Amino acid sequence: MSKIYIQDVTLRDGMHAIRHQYTKQQIADIAIALDKAKIDAIEISHGDGLTGGSFNYGFGAHTDWEWLEGIAEKLTHAKLTTLLLPGIGTIHDLKRARDLGVESVRVATHCTEADISAQHIEAAKNMGMDVGGFLMMAHMNEPKKLAEQAKLMESYGADCVYITDSAGALMMDGIIDRVKAYKDVLKPETEIGIHCHHNLSLGVANTIVAMQHGATRLDASLAGMGAGAGNAPLEVLIACLNKMDVHPNCDLYQLMDLADDVIRPLQTRPVQVDRETLSLGYAGVYSSFLLHSERAAKRYGLDTRAILQELGKRKMVGGQEDMIIDVALDMLEKQK
Repeated sequence: MSKIYIQDVTLRDGMHAIRHQYTKQQIADIAIALDKAKIDAIEISHGDGLTGGSFNYGFGAHTDWEWLEGIAEKLTHAKLTTLLLPGIGTIHDLKRARDLGVESVRVATHCTEADISAQHIEAAKNMGMDVGGFLMMAHMNEPKKLAEQAKLMESYGADCVYITDSAGALMMDGIIDRVKAYKDVLKPETEIGIHCHHNLSLGVANTIVAMQHGATRLDASLAGMGAGAGNAPLEVLIACLNKMDVHPNCDLYQLMDLADDVIRPLQTRPVQVDRETLSLGYAGVYSSFLLHSERAAKRYGLDTRAILQELGKRKMVGGQEDMIIDVALDMLEKQK
């Protein structure tokens, strides 16, 4: 088996769970602790990527530059990484992140829109960065067509292309079929990554079956910190890998302590599978829609689950957070 590469997303996807309100000190402390636990890569940015802070997505407690500043020189093992969504972050933003010591970037698009990543992937490669293509909402594109999108990202220069289950909606066979489809078309040297949300409680299981079929870059977060029911919980994933004799050399006890003692106390809304987060995976809805939908439900006296089901029926995707209010108003109108 190829060497497994563990990427932590507590300080990026985990932003969603606390409305992007990490302090600079929390970012630094958690990054240093993850580094000491021998995590391979630590992703830091607003939950929606570089310069994602906005009225639509929510403003962060700090800018991305403030969060990233001074982190690289504190790391002795892990790569400092970030996320960029074309149309939100720009090549100029990527250069700024590179100047702050970011070595690796994932360029993220919807699962049918890989072509909008070409300039950003090429620019990152020209800066000497490790580059991942990040195909979000992977359940919304059948395996063969998703693999065609992955091939495009590879052609632009991506070192790795991810199957990104942003809704936590894929079952294990859906993950396996997509990994196999990737392997059918990608070059042997192009790595396959897996990023799973936990809305159906399958985050760890889906990550493991992806690995068993050829994925080598595995995403996870402490205590599952992330949008919706969170990501595959890092400490659980490492424990399972150790039991499988796949040893990524991460310090399991340190990760357990970080999850329980540092991360869970930060959660204003518990990151767990409950009726609302389960509804995300059941309806196939973008995980970061959760808090927006809960606010809309409270404001208009609706059931969050009903809003999420309607969003799923309309096949709404990341970037359409501002439409959640419109959906809620449509639902109110139908009740009259």
